[in-house]
Parts: sequence; C-alpha cells; structure tokens
Amino acid sequence: MDIPIDIPPGLNSDDTTYASAPAWADGSHVRFRLGRPQTCGGWESITADLLTGVCRAVLAWTQNDAALNIAAGTHSNLQLWQGGAIYDLTPYGPVTPLGANPLSVTNASAVVTVAHAAHGYATGQSLAISGAAAIGGITPNGVFTITVTGADSYTYAFSSPATSTVANAGGSTVVVTPQSTLPAGNVDGTSSNGYGVGGYGVGGWGQPSTADYFPRTWSLQAWGQKLLASPRGGGLYEWSNATATRALAITTAPARITQMLVSPQRQVFALGCTQENGIWNPACLRHSSVEDNTTWQTNVTSASTAREYILPGGGRIVGGKFLGRYLLVWTTQSLFLGTYVGQVGQVWRFDKVGDKCGLIGPNAAAALGSTVFWISPDRQFHSYSTGGAVTPVACPIRADFAQNLAASQADKIMASTIGEFSEVRWDYPDTRDGYEVSRYLALAADGPDAGAWYRGNPTNGVIPARTAMVDAGPAPNPIGISADGHVYWQELGHSADGQALPWFIRSAEVYLDENRAALVRQAWPDISLDQIGPVQLALSSRLHPQGAQTHFGPFTLMPGQETIDFKASGRLFQLTYSGFSLPSYARIGRLVVDASPRGRKG
Repeated sequence: MDIPIDIPPGLNSDDTTYASAPAWADGSHVRFRLGRPQTCGGWESITADLLTGVCRAVLAWTQNDAALNIAAGTHSNLQLWQGGAIYDLTPYGPVTPLGANPLSVTNASAVVTVAHAAHGYATGQSLAISGAAAIGGITPNGVFTITVTGADSYTYAFSSPATSTVANAGGSTVVVTPQSTLPAGNVDGTSSNGYGVGGYGVGGWGQPSTADYFPRTWSLQAWGQKLLASPRGGGLYEWSNATATRALAITTAPARITQMLVSPQRQVFALGCTQENGIWNPACLRHSSVEDNTTWQTNVTSASTAREYILPGGGRIVGGKFLGRYLLVWTTQSLFLGTYVGQVGQVWRFDKVGDKCGLIGPNAAAALGSTVFWISPDRQFHSYSTGGAVTPVACPIRADFAQNLAASQADKIMASTIGEFSEVRWDYPDTRDGYEVSRYLALAADGPDAGAWYRGNPTNGVIPARTAMVDAGPAPNPIGISADGHVYWQELGHSADGQALPWFIRSAEVYLDENRAALVRQAWPDISLDQIGPVQLALSSRLHPQGAQTHFGPFTLMPGQETIDFKASGRLFQLTYSGFSLPSYARIGRLVVDASPRGRKG
C-alpha cells in the first residue's frame, strides 16, 4: 500500500523522538513556509573589507540624498559602510563630567587648574574642556594639552590670562573629553557580582567581584539623517554625515548610559543612566527635550520637556524597545510600559505591566508588527502586545538552548526579525562552540506557520549565526554581521557567500502501521520543482522505541527524480533530508512510501 508521511511544521526536540511524532525532531537552516520545510536563504558579502572588532549592533538608514548608510558598533570601534567603503567613526572619549566647581585661576595667569579625582591622564595628553562657566574673567573651554600636577589634578594654559583670582568655580556642567579614540571594551562578559565571576586579575585574590563585567554592546539610532551612537556604559555621540569626521560627544547628555533609544516624538532616551545630579543609577531613565538631543537638564527653561524617572521594584534596567508610540522598558525583573502624555507636568508615564519577565540581555528583544518577543533571565520566551498581558511563548526546542547557552555571555544574545517570513530570531553563544555567538533559534510568529520553531547550527565549518543583525528596510535585504567581521546581505541567493550551503531536517520516529512491522520497498519523493542541487535522503528504522536502529542510505535525489528503490523493514521510521552543495535549495513536501505488513501483530 502507498502511505504518505505527512509531518506538521515546526521542530520538537524537547520530547522523546517517538512521543513527539508526528513532528520534525531536528534541523538546521531550514524554516517552515505554508506548512512545509524549505531551505533558508543564503548570504553574500556586502564588501570584501572586514570590520575591526566583534560587532554587537548594526543599523541601516538613509541620508537626505537617499544614500544608504550601515553603521556597526564593535567592541573596539564605531564604523560605517557607505558607497562600498568602510569608515572609522570611533569617537573621542570617554566623556567624563567633573564635580561641581572644579576649576581655579590666578590673576594675570593663563594657567587653569582642574580638580579631577583619579583622572589617570598623562602630561602631554590632549583634552577637550566644555561646559565651563566664566571664571576670573575667562571662559576656559576648548582643546588643550595638559600638565599633570597630581593624581587628582592637572593644569592647562588658556588663550588669555585671568583678570582675577578665583578658586573652586566653573559651575556644575564641566565635561572633559580625551582627544583620543575610545579604548576598546570587553569582547566577552564574565557574569555578575560574586566570587569567581570577575575578569582574571580583577580585585584581590579570593575576594568576590564588586561589579558586573559585560561585553561592549552599542545602541545605534537615526536622528533624521544623522547617527546617534552610545556604547554601553558610555556617553552619547552624534555623527553628522561627513565620512572624514568622527562621531562627536553630546556632552550635555548623561555620561553613562546602558541603552539609548529615539522616540517617535524625537526625544532621545537614556536607559539605566547617570542621574541629573551626577550619580549613577541603573534604575534611572532620562530623556531629552522634544526635537533637541542636547537639552537634558529639566531646569534649563520652563519650556524644557527633558525629564528623569526612577523605575520602582528593584533590579537594573537592561534594555528597551519602542512598540509603535509606546516605550517598553525591561529591568532584570519586570516590564514597564511608557506612554507619552505630553504635558509639562508629566511628559511620559511608566506603568509596570509584567513581573518575573525581565530581559536577559540588552538586545534580546525584537518587535514584529504590534507584538514584542523576548527572552527573560530564566531563559523563558515571552511576548507582549499593547493592551494585553505578558504571555509565555511555548518553545518545544527550548531545552537544548537553555542547557547550552553560555550563561556569562547572555548579553551577546541578538534578537532580530525577518519580516518577509514573519520570523523572530535569536542568535546566541553556545558552550559547545565556545563563548562567541554560533547558533540561532527562530520562531514563525505570524501566518499559517505561527508557533513553528526552527534553528541554525554550525555545520561543515559554516556558521549561520550572526553577532548583529537587522531586518530589511531601508536596505533591500536583512543585514547580518559575523563574528569575524564580515558584513552580509542575508536571505540572498542559495550559497554561504559563494561556498556550499549546509542544511538538514530530521523527522521524529513515526509508525507506518502501529500494529505490525512494515517492509518499505520504494519511495516517491515530493520536492518542489525549483530544487537546486542534490538532496540526500536517509532512512532509519527500528522495531521498538528503545530498540537498535538500522540505517539506510543516504540516497541522492536529483531535481525531478521520481522514485528511489530500497528495502527497509521495521515499525518506526525516521527520515533525514539534507543538502550541502553550491548552490543548494529545496522545499520538502510529503514523502510517499510503498509499504506492506511484515510479521505478527503486537
């Protein structure tokens, strides 16, 4: 008799291979489309040049002349692709606000003395001084070469002498910016506070670490045609579309920011940041005035709409995401919904909408349509739509992810979307491969395949995972960046940047006849007519779920092949389709086998 083997969409590896049947048990780089598995698209290099450092954020936007820009924030640099070339935009810094009234001058002398605790600078270093108020008849802002006079002080010569002697003045907004590029941040994280989790050599021997050590991630946002960029734990910088210049510090913004966002009302948000009083507070969020990314002080004018908020409930702010006109902010514990009120007395309102559903890393949330999806610190998946409630998202391949995620590197998790397929994707570091991002999970979030999960694993030396990724628009394709600095167009072609593209999908074990063993003599493949390259089909069988497995094949299926002949007997059968050719593509339908009963019932 002819028996079609029909398997619903989605992988299920959390159950036993028999109990989950009929299902697809495992796979790599295969998604589900209209109920059937098909090979994911390939990727092609945008440029032959490599980025410097490991990328953690990418943004595509256009200038007023419609030129496409692609910004990339790595652990060591801020870089830009434009017109086929890569430019270094890494800003000078870090920006350091000084305490109140840090400047002193002497009558008839151009020398300005700066009080700057534990500055760590060296004589001859060039610093930009900004934000200083007039002192002793001069306003000593500018770029100067310093002379170190102590661990907590240094001097510089202004262009004109003071006309009076004044000590401890200059106001409360003096900011110092070294005229050398930002030093590189961490490539890897080393977990949180506690004994044995700090970086090697950090702190005294046998003592617990007293701070978190995170890999450097970036926040990248468009401000009109300009670029705003903020390295985690650093300040805010702006690039004004000239490839010969670097991004420049916005010295009035908070000096320390966990994540930066731009609202539809054109306000810049700093999440987990330095308060207006200069004290770092990981539960604080601030925003600039409307249409003004330089006004952050709430008392500048009565018309200022800059404000500061402290989220209740404990825990630090991890990240945020705009969902339409609403701002979602996650702490390590909770989810808050920000609503724009637009009144002088209350510009935004923040309400807690979920608890025990925090965010595992700053880039672990992605919005698709009117819904946002994310991973919480306990490695559970969640979703939220405005007006609804936080909803757990069932993931039948979660166990493999949860057991093998490199926990100390969770801040590297990169959530992204591929709108063409209504797909949400999480690229993550897996301990089986080391500490860098190497694998991904993906969810069909909408459409006829909604709820189907799939994944991508390293195979034959090809790593499909990306350390940073952004969906298409305004770019023609999604953009992905690999750990070694390659910048790719994703979902383009059917090769791994000109190399063979590996993929496979394996079924759970299914009965052809639950009462008897069966003898299979022939099969009729069902593969779409646009198949590219050969497909390998392997079968395995056994008499009982715990019994020994016998393997048959693999058999090579060329495009248009009608049948394959073989003999395989058993009660439970498993199918594996795979490909590794240049190029490679297949869409799998229903396999039909010619089988007859064999042996006794029972």
